[in-house]
Amino acid sequence: MELSSPGAHVFCPGGRPRSDAFDGTRQLGVVAHADDLEICAIKGILDCFELAVPAFSGVVICDGVGAPGQAGFAGGSDDDYRRLRWDEQERAATRGRYAAVVGLGHPSSDVKARREGVGRDLDALLREMTPEVVYTHNPVDAHDTHVAVAVELVEAIRRMPKGRRPNRVIGCEVWRDLDWLPQERRVVLDVGAHPALQQELIGMFSSQTAGKRYDLAALGRRRAHATFLHADREDTATGLVLGVDLTTLCEPGAPSVEEFSLELVDEFRRDVRERFARLRGGP
Repeated sequence: MELSSPGAHVFCPGGRPRSDAFDGTRQLGVVAHADDLEICAIKGILDCFELAVPAFSGVVICDGVGAPGQAGFAGGSDDDYRRLRWDEQERAATRGRYAAVVGLGHPSSDVKARREGVGRDLDALLREMTPEVVYTHNPVDAHDTHVAVAVELVEAIRRMPKGRRPNRVIGCEVWRDLDWLPQERRVVLDVGAHPALQQELIGMFSSQTAGKRYDLAALGRRRAHATFLHADREDTATGLVLGVDLTTLCEPGAPSVEEFSLELVDEFRRDVRERFARLRGGP
């Protein structure tokens, strides 16, 4: 397998052979930046954490340069910062018992510009992995690079042979919550297990949390979703992540990611309109 960026990395904790790690991947996260896996794809990480053989793998598409934390990284070059962020990701992969983590090493500007190397790399990886579930960014995220990653992944899965496509693809929260989605469109993921591990994983990324408390924010959002999911019943979970099902969007001939995303917004508008109609007592 050849990856297009000279800065690409493949890390298999414990020195496991890459072919074994890729073959054994059952849940996969595909995200923009180091630390996004631990926020966006935590459900897959937790599901696989106690398995006898590691089965969660992650793909980090961007090199991490230009993050808010870089301003406080005194005296370091872009190369130093790239190495720091990848070292943090490797530590998280080891602690989280990932099968593998792949860093594609693309600049964020290339991802947003839809340079062809990103799609080629995803094609190459998906030829070697057959995950059952894939987690990525939701397509109505507020971060341009995150949305570009979701688009690239959807298009790559569409190019896969039908029998090799994942059973489920879920777009999860990072830079925009999904509690505004009508309830029937939400994918509700219980992430109450291993709360100390969750905090530890995000805390591995000190290059990020030193200036922005992603560790507190991500875990607080999970707790908040568990409480605010329903107004008419007691809490049944201690942590939830909300997502949107992208599975049918990944089939050839499906609507574009943009059309799909705008339909979600239209459904939200209909939901609000219907609520006011009920309160008026009218149709």
